[in-house]
Amino acid sequence: MESTNNTNSNGHNRHKTVVLEKELVQDIKTLEALTSENLTNRILPAQTTPEADVHTQSETENKQAKLQPPETPKHQKQIALILAALGVGAVAAGGFGYRWWQYASTHQETDNAQVAGHLHQVSSKIAGTVSQVLVNDNQQVQPGQLLIKLDPQDYQSKVQQTEAALENSRRQAQAAQANIKLASETTNAKTVQAQGDVSAAVAAISTAQAAVQEAKAGIPAAQAQVKQAEAGIPAAQAQVAQANANLQKAQADYNRYNTLYQQGAIARQQLDTAKSAYDVAVAQKDAAIQEVNQAQARLTSARVGVAKAQSQLAQAQEGVATAQAKLAASKGGLQQATAGGEQTTVNRNQYEAAKAAIAQAEASLKDAQLQLSYTNITAPAAGRIGKKTVEVGNRVQAGTPLMSVVNDDSWIVANFKETQLENMKPGEEVEIKLDAFPHHTFKGRVDSLSPASGAQFALLPPDNATGNFTKIVQRIPVKIVFDKQSIKGYESRITPGMSADVSVQVK
Repeated sequence: MESTNNTNSNGHNRHKTVVLEKELVQDIKTLEALTSENLTNRILPAQTTPEADVHTQSETENKQAKLQPPETPKHQKQIALILAALGVGAVAAGGFGYRWWQYASTHQETDNAQVAGHLHQVSSKIAGTVSQVLVNDNQQVQPGQLLIKLDPQDYQSKVQQTEAALENSRRQAQAAQANIKLASETTNAKTVQAQGDVSAAVAAISTAQAAVQEAKAGIPAAQAQVKQAEAGIPAAQAQVAQANANLQKAQADYNRYNTLYQQGAIARQQLDTAKSAYDVAVAQKDAAIQEVNQAQARLTSARVGVAKAQSQLAQAQEGVATAQAKLAASKGGLQQATAGGEQTTVNRNQYEAAKAAIAQAEASLKDAQLQLSYTNITAPAAGRIGKKTVEVGNRVQAGTPLMSVVNDDSWIVANFKETQLENMKPGEEVEIKLDAFPHHTFKGRVDSLSPASGAQFALLPPDNATGNFTKIVQRIPVKIVFDKQSIKGYESRITPGMSADVSVQVK
């Protein structure tokens, strides 16, 4: 005895005919063998259906009894056997019905189910021309396996350009860094020198001002010497006049005594005395003249001293002006040195800008290298190639679908009616029948229930608040995962999209 259960498209259980006829047919054949002589003009029922109940069978027997001729012992024996067979069939049908009721009350079934899986879309991230296609349809691939190669020349050129730009930025940064050090050292040296020049100029100004004061003080003294020298000249000239008078008198006395001596009127001694007085007068005149010359020389010297003092004053004043000019120049040098410090700041800013340019160039280089790496299109996951549409020479754009990689990890999406979910929970056992493998029953378990009905995920979900409302039993997707042991050997044969019948044990 065997039974088969199917579920129609609306989820209702429909039952094929319960076959109880094997045992019944054997009994009927035996009965016919025993009563073949008396039943040549009679036709016995060959089979009964599980839908026929006891009352229907009884009515049938009554009708047949009315059509039969008066019973004989043989006929009664035949009827007894028939009734026994019908009784056995009724018991079997009742048992089957009870088992069916018990099964239906603990299981929820649907044939609105299909296999789902991961379909990894393979597309290009960049535009390019296909130079190589390294896989074929249905080929097994591993994660990271090279699938397609694009022409890399354009992207290699971009990498070389960005490398050159990066090198240029690095050299500019080095130059800016060297300029920072040079400007800093130059600024420090100029600052020290300018500060020294300022100090020297200030000291020179002080020295020049002291010289001016000294020169100014020397002029009155030189002028006093001039006055003193001028005052000494008249006295010296008076002495010359006196010496001339004394000389004239001594000369006259000498001439007179010489005459008298020649006349022998006086003694030689008197003549010698007169001669001595004359010589003294000559000497005094010479001394007086010498004194006048010295006084005039002192006057000239005093006047030279005044001129020198005035010249020294002028020089000292000029030295003050020169020192002040040097001070101004030194202050200018100090300001220039300070400006050199600003130049150092500018150089530092240039260095920071150069470093930013380096970072930008490095980012551009990484981007160019990344774009170059995209010329090798690899498998995102393990699986088999499907829907390959790319060929060598194709010009592809970014995002263009080229092929798909179908993962071997599969599950079932069963769309149960919402009225079937009352007792359904994650973890419950599931029997799975795939149309592709009708003679193998797979095992699984409920993984999760969808957070919304399938209609809610549609492109245009229904809005029951508008128009006429007709209540429709909604379908809720339920995810069912395979038991690993039950699909052993079928992993690569179970593919997304296959139709399935599932039965969930809810109690």
